[in-house]
Formats: sequence, C-alpha cells, structure tokens
Amino acid sequence: AGISTEAISASAGTDASINLASYQDHKVTATGICTITCQGTATEGQTHSVRIVNSGIATVGFSSYFLWPGGGVPTLTTTDGAISMISLTVQRSSGGTGIATQLLSGASINYS
Repeated sequence: AGISTEAISASAGTDASINLASYQDHKVTATGICTITCQGTATEGQTHSVRIVNSGIATVGFSSYFLWPGGGVPTLTTTDGAISMISLTVQRSSGGTGIATQLLSGASINYS
C-alpha cells in the first residue's frame, strides 16, 4: 500500500475540501482567499500532509477541524509561488451524531 495523493485547486471564495478517507497526501493550489476543510472518515492516529502552493497572491484559512498548538492558527505566506506544508494527525474522525473531526496540525511555512 502506497501513499495516495490528491490534487485540488481552490480559488477566491471557495473551500478546498481534502478527502481524509481516500488520500494521505493533499496538494492544494490556492488563488485568492480560500479555506481548507475536510471530508470523509479517517482512522484515529492516521497521518496526512497538506502541501499548499500559491498561484498568485493567496490567503489561506482553515476550518475548525484543524487544531493548532497553543490554539493559534498560523499565518501562511501570501506571495505568489510560496509553498507551505501542514502535517496533521487524526485525533478524532466524524462518523457519529455529535462527533466532530479533530486534526492535530502543525505548519512549516514558506519554502519559496
């Protein structure tokens, strides 16, 4: 079993919804203001990576599923061509009434 990669394009005013059930690596090409969220049920403890590549100026936010150390969401670089990586571990995955997905997340910012 290898690592499956999905490629997503997110433009101004849209969400980039990563599929936790089918992929472990997620490449998001972002333009304008967009939000990363998730779909699908994943296994607790499963790890994922999200690579964000700016195509033009991009401001990327994250849904409330993403939990960050100290509670602060990182500010990603907005410049064209910037690359950032989000590493996450599934703490809890939706699938039942009242169960919200929790992704323990960390950011490596500005590889450009």
